[in-house]
Amino acid sequence: MKTFTRGGVRFQYPSAWAIERDESGNGWSATVQSSGTAFFVVSLQPDAEVPIQLAEETLAALKAEYAGLEAEETVEAVAGFPAVGHDIEFLTLDTTSSCFTRCLDTAEGPLLLMGQTGGYDYAERWPELLAIKRSLVVEAE
Repeated sequence: MKTFTRGGVRFQYPSAWAIERDESGNGWSATVQSSGTAFFVVSLQPDAEVPIQLAEETLAALKAEYAGLEAEETVEAVAGFPAVGHDIEFLTLDTTSSCFTRCLDTAEGPLLLMGQTGGYDYAERWPELLAIKRSLVVEAE
């Protein structure tokens, strides 16, 4: 396992996955990508006012890209904080893609988590995506 750390946010991801970091404006993002279709994004979005706004904007962007997207609202504790988001499924080419989004508040602003994988590697990658999400640590203040 490897560990990503940035501004009080930390998570672990499989060693074989590649990581890409992006600094944009006041925020930042880190995307870890499997060798298949799975990826996990952590993105600090300080310009978003509240986590629910970020969750809704993310869902709207996905709906604009994928016709027939089905989403279920969800709330759960992530890294010890309340997180809002959606459990999502949509069709891409010839397979179903599964996705989750979770947004939580941090001292630096709303944080978006998004995990996604296609049907071909769902059985192997979905548990890995959930493990990455469970490994998230956010330091308070």
